[in-house]
Amino acid sequence: MKLFWFLPTHGDGRYLGTQHGARTVDHRYLAQIAQAADRLGFEGVLIPTGRSCEDSWVVAASLAPLTERLKFLVAIRPGIISPTVSARQAATLDRISNGRLLINVVTGGDPDEQHGDGSFLTHAERYEVTDEFLRIWRGVLSGETVDFEGKHLTVKNAKTLFPPVQQPYPPLWFGGSSEPAKALAAEQVDVYLTWGEPPAAVAQKIREVRELAAAQGRTVKFGIRLHIIVRETSEQAWKAADELIQYVTDDTIAAAQNAFARFDSVGQRRMAELHGGRRDQLEIHPNLWAGVGLVRGGAGTALVGSAEEVAALVKEYHALGIETFILSGYPHLEESYRVAELLFPLLPLDHVPPPQKQNLTGPFGEVIANDIVPTARQPAPVA
Repeated sequence: MKLFWFLPTHGDGRYLGTQHGARTVDHRYLAQIAQAADRLGFEGVLIPTGRSCEDSWVVAASLAPLTERLKFLVAIRPGIISPTVSARQAATLDRISNGRLLINVVTGGDPDEQHGDGSFLTHAERYEVTDEFLRIWRGVLSGETVDFEGKHLTVKNAKTLFPPVQQPYPPLWFGGSSEPAKALAAEQVDVYLTWGEPPAAVAQKIREVRELAAAQGRTVKFGIRLHIIVRETSEQAWKAADELIQYVTDDTIAAAQNAFARFDSVGQRRMAELHGGRRDQLEIHPNLWAGVGLVRGGAGTALVGSAEEVAALVKEYHALGIETFILSGYPHLEESYRVAELLFPLLPLDHVPPPQKQNLTGPFGEVIANDIVPTARQPAPVA
């Protein structure tokens, strides 16, 4: 099991849907979060993409030298950039980071944003472009000289001269809930990502993609994108969930849901259907809460509960075949520590570094009465 964290390049704060409790997201703050995630032992960080975000490639390139083990999941945008230019960028960043680049293939789901970037393709056409793009991208990074003539893209004598560290290329991650998305994932990507739907819905997606991949003679790994509100007790966690949206007005919810309605993303529609824009039906599965999706696009659900409750739900998803969990919490700096302290000890993680030897003060907390080293608290059993 692997846990990733998130870099909030589109904003951060203590509450959603308001400027109250907001904080400045500058490079120093993003560096704090990345270095915290690196030090705490998260496998990597997802950097979002889109017009509401700082550029993910520039952010990743600037943070790679400030971290040691942390991997960066960075988006490529078929239809927005040339596949060979994108391949050269990927090879360069993979070398700069010494093999710590992961690629998130994003087809786009907001037509208005797509139009602003000069793309007027339909939903189906975007997946056609993505398919052609990845065939070229994978080929040149694998060391091939590619001649390709497709419906949307054509290249001749396409190549890269300097290879990436990871061979044949940095792993491809991809998420999408439509039928063309599942087919694309089965044929061309390494990790299929889903947003945090209830386990039964996630199980169905996994089953479908596995079957499609098997028909291609391939296997695909699986990941899930979720927010998280974990506390020492269930009562504290649900109180924190309520507080997170306490300044969200009905007008804000209506405006957000109206904006999401223009999206042609099947995944975004499924997220909206989980709550229907209503505050009174947000716990859509035990310890799975859809409140974030009232005002936030993309991933809109959160794991909520005590550490033991959240760990149990994480293990339920893991049993379905989910290997990687991409988590986030508000504010992202403080919550990265909270997740590591409360949740990491309860999960079978394969990437958390051992405690440092000869460190200054721990990891045991503050010495009691200038004399006594505190003892560890035993976690409560899961009912």
